[in-house]
Amino acid sequence: MKKLLCGLFALVLVSLTSVHAETRKDSLLLRNDHPQEYVVVKGDTLWHISGRFLQSPWKWPEVWGVNPQVDNPHLIYPGDVIYLTWVNGKPRLGVRRDSGIYPRARVSPLVKPIPAIPLRDIISFLNDNRVLSEDILKEAPYVLGGPKERILAGAGDRMYARGQLVTEQRRQGIYRPANEYIDPDTEEFLGYETLKIADANVSARKDDVITLDIIKSHKEVRILDRVVPTEEVRIQSVYHPAPAPAEVEGKILSVLGGVRDAGQFNVVAINRGLREGIEAGHVFATYRRGELIKDPVTKEMVTLPQERSGELMVFKVFEKVSYGLIMRSTDIISIGDVIREP
Repeated sequence: MKKLLCGLFALVLVSLTSVHAETRKDSLLLRNDHPQEYVVVKGDTLWHISGRFLQSPWKWPEVWGVNPQVDNPHLIYPGDVIYLTWVNGKPRLGVRRDSGIYPRARVSPLVKPIPAIPLRDIISFLNDNRVLSEDILKEAPYVLGGPKERILAGAGDRMYARGQLVTEQRRQGIYRPANEYIDPDTEEFLGYETLKIADANVSARKDDVITLDIIKSHKEVRILDRVVPTEEVRIQSVYHPAPAPAEVEGKILSVLGGVRDAGQFNVVAINRGLREGIEAGHVFATYRRGELIKDPVTKEMVTLPQERSGELMVFKVFEKVSYGLIMRSTDIISIGDVIREP
């Protein structure tokens, strides 16, 4: 009997230790200084709110509790209260709408739900930047000029282009190549970064000459700009972050905006896209390249280890290239830095 009791006690002790270890493992998701509650304010994002509770903000889907008492449990609004609770020994974030700061009765919120990431920092890249293949860009019609030998034009002007339209539709976009993407490791051509210059309607065609009426312009249209079908982009405010595929490693190709170094909320292009299985919402960790230093003893040049410098989340994906937003940076993030599973 004594041996049986000792065995049962040992079994219970092991079980409790296992539960405690599991709880501790899950609690490591939390910041040491996490609050118990947080009131959502205008300008917040899911990433920002989750960062108040979690060490890795992009893991919010793992701890987010769907609230069946609200109309749309996946949307939260200014005035909602985010609170921390525990379910089966695991941390859980919930939401309630009884803070007293905003009216409790709400049939249809007049305010917009908070987005997952700051849309103001990516909206122009969602609408105006595209990565086009060499074939599409070469085959697209090019701007010839305007009446009376005009070489520049804006909204309300008429211009002419030459070539065969990629698709037969009235609304077309006028794009300008801005950057050439080459894979830094394989030297493969990945595509052209193009900037949207204007929107135009096709008003007439004769043989391969196209008459374009410019209806909206961001910059002046120039000769040799390319005519490409307008990309229909639905602004996505809710992203579902997930770790990038473990086998996918890549590099930062460019920092959009014409600079070399990036920080929080800068947009970068990476050399991985649809063909590697990348999707909007995938999160990568960024690593700075190790510096070269001279060994004082052997006089050899030694490469220091790579060091983690931040995280980015992909928000727009092309065949061989993707755009990502730097969500957190602990060091300067530069062209050529390595990205991999966080």
